[in-house]
Amino acid sequence: METQRHRRRTHLDNSEAPRNRRGRTSVYDIRQMEQAAFNYDSTIDYSIYAYIGQMNIECIHCKAFKFKNETPGMCCAGGKVKLPVLELPPEPLHSLVFGNSPTSKHFLLNIQKYNSCFQMTSFGATNIIKDGFMPTFKIQGQIYHRAGSLLPFPDGDHKFLQIYFIDGENRELNKRYAISTNTRRSIVNELQTFFHQHNELVKLFKVALERMPSDGHKIIIKADKTPIGKHTRRFNAPTIDEVAIVVVGEQF
Repeated sequence: METQRHRRRTHLDNSEAPRNRRGRTSVYDIRQMEQAAFNYDSTIDYSIYAYIGQMNIECIHCKAFKFKNETPGMCCAGGKVKLPVLELPPEPLHSLVFGNSPTSKHFLLNIQKYNSCFQMTSFGATNIIKDGFMPTFKIQGQIYHRAGSLLPFPDGDHKFLQIYFIDGENRELNKRYAISTNTRRSIVNELQTFFHQHNELVKLFKVALERMPSDGHKIIIKADKTPIGKHTRRFNAPTIDEVAIVVVGEQF
């Protein structure tokens, strides 16, 4: 996005581009710059065609740095948009992300692998198109995340969110540590403890798991207990001794 924005500004402004005798950039010069953008040559000094200066202009409102010809209200709408100050992450994230130790350097170099150890959902789409051996793929339709059930099926293995509910911290740690190579068990253990204590989604799912009905779960209907302000027919007592519940999902 940054490159496209720089290129678009160069085409429209051209403040540093070669000019004709009247001091204006000719159509021929603009066409030359456009062609040069699609035919890169390492022997050409492109700074004489598309130099936009340094990002050293500070906004008087939000203190953001911008280029010389960017509009004053582009970053924060002239001070109308005010973002809250980002708080420093708690430990151990702060030391891992902002530290200078060998452990921190290792974590930042392999941060994607550590992220894979703790992902809760799998990627999904309406239609995923793969062309041969290309490393990229195309998506048609809607993008979504598969959360799945909180517990695996009897013959299944724990995956994604289900790993958070493995009985025993060591068993959970062993499962996470085996997901990605070149990770350190000590770091995975620290992050696992951190997520269990501070991640609000993990807390929410744990409460939902504890409230899941067991095989001995009972539903008691009291026909004479109608909530105040509600329509009485919504709470009519059933005429048969069965209760039907519809659950929408995949096999659960």
